[in-house]
Amino acid sequence: MATPASPGFLASQSPAGRRVPELDPAVVGEWKDGGGELVELFARAREQLGGVAAFRLGPGPSVLVTAPEAVQHVLAHHPDRYVKRSHRARLLLGDGVLCATGEAWQRQRRLLQSQFTGRGMRRYEQRIDGAARAAAARWAAYARTGQVFDVGDEMRRFALDTIWRSLTGHPLDPGTERELAAVPAVVAALPSLPAEGAAARGAVADDLARIDAVASRAIAAARDGAPGPDGPGLLHVLLEAAGTRPEYTDGLIRDELVTLLVAGHETTASTLTWLYLLLDRNPEAREQALAAGAEGSPERRRAVQALVHETLRFYPSAWILPRSAAQDDVLAGYAIEAGTDLLVCPYLTHRDPGLWEDPERFDPGRFTTPGRRPAHPGSYLPFGMGPRACLGLQFALRETTVLLEHLLPAHTPRFRSVPDKAAYSITVRPDGPTPATLDDRT
Repeated sequence: MATPASPGFLASQSPAGRRVPELDPAVVGEWKDGGGELVELFARAREQLGGVAAFRLGPGPSVLVTAPEAVQHVLAHHPDRYVKRSHRARLLLGDGVLCATGEAWQRQRRLLQSQFTGRGMRRYEQRIDGAARAAAARWAAYARTGQVFDVGDEMRRFALDTIWRSLTGHPLDPGTERELAAVPAVVAALPSLPAEGAAARGAVADDLARIDAVASRAIAAARDGAPGPDGPGLLHVLLEAAGTRPEYTDGLIRDELVTLLVAGHETTASTLTWLYLLLDRNPEAREQALAAGAEGSPERRRAVQALVHETLRFYPSAWILPRSAAQDDVLAGYAIEAGTDLLVCPYLTHRDPGLWEDPERFDPGRFTTPGRRPAHPGSYLPFGMGPRACLGLQFALRETTVLLEHLLPAHTPRFRSVPDKAAYSITVRPDGPTPATLDDRT
């Protein structure tokens, strides 16, 4: 049975809205004793109390938001009322656009937004295709030799190559690739780092130093040297901005560079790895996508994109979106007091049986057949929504689709073992190695 929230915390006496129902502390205690993932507690709250539910882990409750109307209210309709606070990845990303707030965020987002829509995206087509062809060549070699390789590592290599070409105009070289292994190391460590900032930074100091050294070399090369074989990259856009905008110091350029590296390859690599793990359990989905049309046809591209979208439904790039109420508000009929912490959870919205038919079934047809997916925009938001939605949405969809158009017809991975659970950090990633060999389908 739900217990009342603390008097006043959720504006429980406000005539404008009802009290947010709160999960029984005994359920929270049972979850703590079981040592489960936080998402399991979220799932219990959603199942027992609905799409707006409170739970208490500390002195005051937080509010979980999964109902589509409430999701849209928080993220899209009233982003001024529900704001981001300090991002847990700030020690890695600094003041980059993902962590920035207020006017600084608005300025940084405006500069980058033009690079990821319309004409801006076209300049990256050649770079995406180059990285996809390089990955396809490696997979062809694995198929010829029967070599065991790690699918997750390969997807990280492809995604990192793609974003590095887009940032610098150069293909990823082996030395830079080795040094940038520090990026996923820091990302994986974030959930377990000490709460105190200096202690957290000290725990990953060596990896941060490696990342800073790569960024420093890339900035110096872009400033002093000629553009790469693919022409100027995003780094050159940032350097040009520094000529007229004093806020674009080398420090901020470093932060934006690292932010784009993290956002541009961690999420894509996770999505592609999950996709192949899902296809391993659902091989008919691959055959249906390839049978949808001839190579290069719009029909096949739509079918391949549906594979990506269904994977993102299971494992959204932005699985949890923390916000803080900047003022009193009424959310889906519930009173929310200023200062309340909210957690929007696309991961659970995407798995809600009240929205999605048989949500635990991998079914890409949801995204190709009219009427198969929920109509409300708050029902599907793998990259967030509203003004703080992921800038690189179109970029990510394009690179995943291009790679799959190269790989799906030619190869089928045969996994030697698969992870038995997910790891929840900035992204939802497979918690373990993914060794495989390839069946050559050509």
